[in-house]
Amino acid sequence: MKKITALATLALGLAGASFAAEFKGFVEDTMCAGKPEMKNDAACAQKCIKGGSPAVLVMPDGKILKIANQDKITASAGKTVTVNGTLKGDTLTVDSVK
Repeated sequence: MKKITALATLALGLAGASFAAEFKGFVEDTMCAGKPEMKNDAACAQKCIKGGSPAVLVMPDGKILKIANQDKITASAGKTVTVNGTLKGDTLTVDSVK
């Protein structure tokens, strides 16, 4: 019984952990990310992010990831990028951007 409890505790601990991975997507602003007519509009994304709207990463499947550390992504506004980072829930902490 102790082994089962230990294994269950370990499994639950790993389920809550976050791991670094690569995420590909388009850097868009929060306000326009959910609007289909604004999809991949680089000029709008650059203007809105520069104006203070938070940047998000829009994945190819349409999923939108919030960015924890905005300073690492704003220079890539309006571009399709590959981000190395850690995902926790729907928030991505960026390590690097290519």
